[in-house]
Amino acid sequence: MRLRLTALAILLVLAVVLFPVALLPVSAQMQLAAWLGPAAYRAPAATQAVPMGTPEVACPEDLRGWRDAVQSGVEGVDVLASPVCSPDNPHLVIAAVKGTNRVSHDTLMKSGLTPDAVEKGADLDGDGDPDEITIRLEVAELNGASPDTPDLMTTYDIAPGIQPGLWVFVPKTFGMATKNFESNVARDMLRAPSPAIRVEQGDKVRIVLENTHYMPHTIHLHGVDHPFVDSNGEGNDGVPQVSEVPVMPGQARTYEFAARQPGTMFYHCHVQPDVHVLMGLQGMIVIEENRPDNHVQTLNIGAGQVRAPSRAVRETWDQEYDLHYQDIDREMNNLIQRSNSPRQTIRELHRDYDITDATTDYYLLNGRSFPFTFRESIVTTGADEKIRLRVLNGGRESIALHTHGHKVTVTHRDGVLAAPEIRDVVALAPAQRLDLTLDTHNDGLHSYGPGIWYFHDHHERAVTTDGISPGGNISAIVYKEYQGENGWPKTQGVAWDAYFTPAYYQRRIPVWQSYDPFGFFGDPQASAGQAVRTLLFGLVLGLMIMLLAGFRRYSATSAKLVK
Repeated sequence: MRLRLTALAILLVLAVVLFPVALLPVSAQMQLAAWLGPAAYRAPAATQAVPMGTPEVACPEDLRGWRDAVQSGVEGVDVLASPVCSPDNPHLVIAAVKGTNRVSHDTLMKSGLTPDAVEKGADLDGDGDPDEITIRLEVAELNGASPDTPDLMTTYDIAPGIQPGLWVFVPKTFGMATKNFESNVARDMLRAPSPAIRVEQGDKVRIVLENTHYMPHTIHLHGVDHPFVDSNGEGNDGVPQVSEVPVMPGQARTYEFAARQPGTMFYHCHVQPDVHVLMGLQGMIVIEENRPDNHVQTLNIGAGQVRAPSRAVRETWDQEYDLHYQDIDREMNNLIQRSNSPRQTIRELHRDYDITDATTDYYLLNGRSFPFTFRESIVTTGADEKIRLRVLNGGRESIALHTHGHKVTVTHRDGVLAAPEIRDVVALAPAQRLDLTLDTHNDGLHSYGPGIWYFHDHHERAVTTDGISPGGNISAIVYKEYQGENGWPKTQGVAWDAYFTPAYYQRRIPVWQSYDPFGFFGDPQASAGQAVRTLLFGLVLGLMIMLLAGFRRYSATSAKLVK
């Protein structure tokens, strides 16, 4: 017994000597220094470089020549040159303008659309453009599970290595959902956001939802002038509780409208909208002003620049852009990756998941987060241009959209003409739409001059990706003299290599490592001496616990013998 007490005393002294002082409260550390004197100077640990891996190519080469302009000699449609790294398919743009039932077989095949994806019919008012429009949409799942492989299927990256689960409306296509037989990557048309639909005021529009998904869905024409019932007396508002039974898997329904008012509108699923809208079943609808011979680009895949602006657009604007903002709760969206059972997924999404506990992890502009936004969704311009920006907030959170180097003019709210306001921060509530005029006249008010000017949501969390900055919905207004031949901005700041690696958004790379020449801001190297000291402290603590346990057993045994 005496030996054990002696051993315990020795271990107690060792524990006091080895105890990490840094674990004590600051007041206790100061009192200890007053008693024993300050500790000897200890040089800080050296900085440890963290390997980041090979970054993605920031601006992939345009091997298909999609950035080039297409003159009206091809199908009679002019397609603007695309000034961005990842341009839209110009053949799809032509098919969206002419109609998939009115283009050549060659253009149709290059577009990837089916012959009935965008059908254009009669010129009802005799003004030279079609007024009967039929659009067929399907439902695609991105980054979902598959019974055939443990890997995610039909993958879609919103940023390097980040693949949240998504559902999207997509135009009716032929062929594979992925780019090829050897890849799980989704083809170009299968992406977020759901396509912007653009038609003309007064057009007779039919949107056919062919439900290719394993859950019921509808389409609600939010803000669009439409009757409560269609021409057959069936529900036309998309709301299951009052309008119609949802479109079940394998079924189809047609939604009809002939909008009397132009404006920027919204469409989305209205089945369990707390989940389905935020999973990605949402898109922009633009009703353009009626003009003679006004051929409209009916689909704008992924939003962004309208590459075939109509006569109504060209008479006032140099360019037009669709900007669609979304936000994602990873805990909800990734539930579709946990099971191959539709019943299990339905239960987890619609009964177990509680949106009132939601947190937002990812912020998207036109289906991507920074730095991928700079591949697709920058606004490019020259001096003295007048650009129309149609903005939709499709997320659960409000947006405070801020433009650097410019003040925009608010002209319409929710498709309705508004008193003009010049602002460098404009607010959008969830589901709200704004029409903005970006005037690049360098007068110190509308524009401060050429450059690469950020625009982003000024809620600070919105410029992060899963809490890591820079990320989120950052984009830029880029003047042509600041843009390279491949479409990438000629930035003058820090290198972007780290931002194009999954490691950066996995929190593995010090945020300033790439431009920290003195190693002040990296991760410190672990101290071998401190590691040994901590290990010994743990060992001493363990031995003390063993001895104390032995005392307890000894006391219990002695008590039994006394009895």
